[in-house]
Amino acid sequence: MNDLILLPKGTVVPNHIAMILDGNRRWARARGLKPWEGHYHGYLAVEKLAKAVRSLGIHTYTVWAFSTENWERPQKEINAIMDLFRKALREKEKEFHKEKVALVHLGRKDRLPEDIRRELIRIENETKKYSQNHIYNLAIDYGGRDEILRACRKVITEGIKPDELNEKIFEKYLDTYNQPYPYPDLFIRTSGEQRTSGLLPWQMTYAEFYFETTHLPDFSPEKLKEAILDFSRRRRRFGGNDEVEHFNFNPQIVANLELKWWRLTKIPKGTKLTEYAIDHFRKQYGLSKELAKRAVKYTLEAIEYQEKEKWDQAKISLKKFYKLIKGELKLAFEPEIVASLEVKLNKEKGESEETTKEHLAEVYRISLFQATKAAHLRVLANVEKNLAQKGMGEVHWQKAEKYLEKYYSALKERIA
Repeated sequence: MNDLILLPKGTVVPNHIAMILDGNRRWARARGLKPWEGHYHGYLAVEKLAKAVRSLGIHTYTVWAFSTENWERPQKEINAIMDLFRKALREKEKEFHKEKVALVHLGRKDRLPEDIRRELIRIENETKKYSQNHIYNLAIDYGGRDEILRACRKVITEGIKPDELNEKIFEKYLDTYNQPYPYPDLFIRTSGEQRTSGLLPWQMTYAEFYFETTHLPDFSPEKLKEAILDFSRRRRRFGGNDEVEHFNFNPQIVANLELKWWRLTKIPKGTKLTEYAIDHFRKQYGLSKELAKRAVKYTLEAIEYQEKEKWDQAKISLKKFYKLIKGELKLAFEPEIVASLEVKLNKEKGESEETTKEHLAEVYRISLFQATKAAHLRVLANVEKNLAQKGMGEVHWQKAEKYLEKYYSALKERIA
């Protein structure tokens, strides 16, 4: 089985991914296995992830495999984990040289077994020449507070005066010093825990967080792909301003126009539908009248094909529509992906919250988490629309409009 993954054109790939490897013991207990058996399967998962990361051109991969607090675990489990470290160092050394990967240990060495400490130092020294190609940061006996305390002790020992100390000097004493990309762009934690637990506290100031419910042994390269795509959608401001000027619409007006659009989608071409649609696109996307006309043309084609269940042809028209929108709004989505998601959403009658989240996240370059509220409101509006179209009463059109207005307010609040 080939576990390597391909990303869509235009995906923004992080330079540095940091992971907390969580859930091995829970994964094992759920299957009636011993904790160390879970750690072994977690090790196999990380092997695949490390290869996938390098194949995607990601420079630095940090894994937190053993914390300063993990010494409190049962000795038998600690021994099994140490044996896995020995196995990893033994089996991966040739791979590091072949693929030009620099191994860097983050954390304390003084408490590790002598043979592991000796091998870590040797492999670090022999692979450091590859640091411009790839870096594999292995955090063993690592704690974020411990790293900062160790750095402070070195600063004091070297006699640096308080008024001489600044961030640049302090960073020289951190475990990631002299790395091309010491600051993680994307932080991933498996097993549903939603905290950093102190991983790289200095370095992760601007990292994007991604929490995955899957336990580590089941976190596949395909799930890594989902995390990277989610990262790629995010608008990283770094304290600056990135206002999207096109999204100055009035939620109430746009909601009212969309409701009219919904109520008129089945009438023949050449009626008020076109006028409503042009007005709708102009107000929602800030398009010129000429571009709005083209957008309506592609949209009506897609509707016609979808009513005949000619999904492939509908996708072609939607792709043209989103290509136009992308060019005008200067957003970074891939029209092929968005068109595919919209076809999927239409097949589901707009009632799938998961697909709606994916669609909004891809179009507006926000995370799945950021898209949650708007997606929920959009689905509620579609549910009411579908009930109204079944003849269940005018009240459902009224509810649909209210949900649409809340949806556009939530969307504008998120992307403006």
